[in-house]
Amino acid sequence: MKPVATIVVLLLIVISIAQLLRLIFQVEIIAAGFYVPVWLSIFGCIVPAILALMLWRENRK
Repeated sequence: MKPVATIVVLLLIVISIAQLLRLIFQVEIIAAGFYVPVWLSIFGCIVPAILALMLWRENRK
């Protein structure tokens, strides 16, 4: 696997884990005065995980 692809996969996994932890611990986030709902972390967890898996599978060959 190429080094850049490995770094991107690891970064996407870290993002996915961070969003999962936000979902588990119900951390509130307010950005520019806008409350970011916790349920959005579901997408923030699943999408990067799927992208990391797809990139890992593509570069495994």
